[in-house]
Amino acid sequence: MWVVYAFSAAFFAGVTSILAKIGIKHTDSNLATALRTVVVAVFAWLVVFAAGSQSSITGISAKSLVFLVLSGLATGGSWLCYFRALKLGDVSKVVPVDKSSTVLTIVLSVIFLSESLTWVKAAAVILIGAGTYLMIERKSNKPEKFNGFSGSWLFYAILSAVFASLTAILAKIGIADVEANLGTAIRTMVVLVMAWVIVFISGKHRDIKDIDKRSRVFIALSGIATGLSWLCFYRALQDGPVSVVVPIDKLSILITIMFSFFILREKLSKWSVAGLAMITVGTLSMLVV
Repeated sequence: MWVVYAFSAAFFAGVTSILAKIGIKHTDSNLATALRTVVVAVFAWLVVFAAGSQSSITGISAKSLVFLVLSGLATGGSWLCYFRALKLGDVSKVVPVDKSSTVLTIVLSVIFLSESLTWVKAAAVILIGAGTYLMIERKSNKPEKFNGFSGSWLFYAILSAVFASLTAILAKIGIADVEANLGTAIRTMVVLVMAWVIVFISGKHRDIKDIDKRSRVFIALSGIATGLSWLCFYRALQDGPVSVVVPIDKLSILITIMFSFFILREKLSKWSVAGLAMITVGTLSMLVV
């Protein structure tokens, strides 16, 4: 059953990227992240109370709570970097880099969770890495200034991938003895606090009133899609191995690229198509390990 949850997480994650790209077009990426997190948090806690999981919150061990908080902080860092990258670059370029977190996640799962590394899995890692490289087309635009230093979409996308890989490892440890929905809700609260602290420090909270209705709707929809993706992802993590659940979740790239082509009209070169095929083959091969 965890496989179904993993594929559901991939679908909703793919939809999230497109909705978010539209929503942050005329909105500060940090502010948009904070607003989306409000939607995700409300959604997550509604599910917790609907399932009656709130009663088990007192039984969470100190160790699980610490790792849930750490995974929440890693998620917050990943989100902030990811949506900043989406603001600066094309979805079809940012998403492959972000999804390359699969490679680092597998390495970390072998080191810290003692999961096996077979020849098939090693070959898959190489395919995913090579495919990601092919999908990144260098552009001549100059790096943009952000919070006092220069950085391009690639810089933020790489940081997003690093934080995302840490999230999966920390969450796997944190939800070992915690009901999946409750674990997701607790982590969401950590991200919520982190995102709004950054918004208030940067003074971006004053811009909320200037966000147009269309952007608000798409930001909210992306939050709902994220909530659904999270719930499915962490339910899959609870029963399945990290090194398989994460690659399945990363198949959201297929949905994202498809929508970016038909809805956002982003073009794909022959190298991008070849890279996407390699990433897909590498990811699917994880399922036969």
